[in-house]
Amino acid sequence: MKRSTLTALALATVLAGGSAVALGPIADAQSQQSQSQQPGQHPDRAAFNPSRHIEGRIAYLKAELKITDAQQPLFDAVANVMRDNATAMGAAFQGLHGDRNQPQTALARLEARAKLAQLRADGEVKMLAAFRPLYQAMSPDQQKAADQMFEHHGHGHFFRR
Repeated sequence: MKRSTLTALALATVLAGGSAVALGPIADAQSQQSQSQQPGQHPDRAAFNPSRHIEGRIAYLKAELKITDAQQPLFDAVANVMRDNATAMGAAFQGLHGDRNQPQTALARLEARAKLAQLRADGEVKMLAAFRPLYQAMSPDQQKAADQMFEHHGHGHFFRR
């Protein structure tokens, strides 16, 4: 596979808010976690935590964009927004599921979806405010890399979670 295809696949995984392909100890830990779920719980949803791999996503972004020492303060602002957005989404998802033993009404589910949509939109605005100065301080090659990261995915899932 071409390097660009591999990069795109890895980015797609990250942008979707998922973890990279689970290998070795990670797969074992996920398997053990799934086995400890309550009956009737969907294991993927029960284990979902938007901030779970945020530091890895931040490190990936820094490496792919080849952030320089001079750009580090601007990148730190982006990283902090990524962390804050992930924490906010984590709290929202926790609240969304509430008491898993109580059935949710259609109205409650729609209210939760609206809240998450607003949280995502607010996170995108914060990300844009933090990312714009970094992007403007990047070299043309760095900007091209950033452009390619967003080319197929168009929106900031990468930064949000």
